[in-house]
Amino acid sequence: VTNRQKTGYPSFSSLDSTEKMGFTTTWYSHPRRFGPGSRSCRVCSNAHGLIRKYGLNICRRCFRQYSEDIGFKKV
Repeated sequence: VTNRQKTGYPSFSSLDSTEKMGFTTTWYSHPRRFGPGSRSCRVCSNAHGLIRKYGLNICRRCFRQYSEDIGFKKV
């Protein structure tokens, strides 16, 4: 009765899911070969705002930072 609240249910703050369950390798184990979850920015590993054109695979924030170095010129 040590980790029970007044309602009789166990408190979730005292349960650590990785210690109690013991199968940490199953988290995020689904293969991601296709779709937006499989792609990320090659600079910062962000998955949002990705520019895939010409095989860049850079997010829009990193593209603004490194566009001159890549060879893009603002017209």
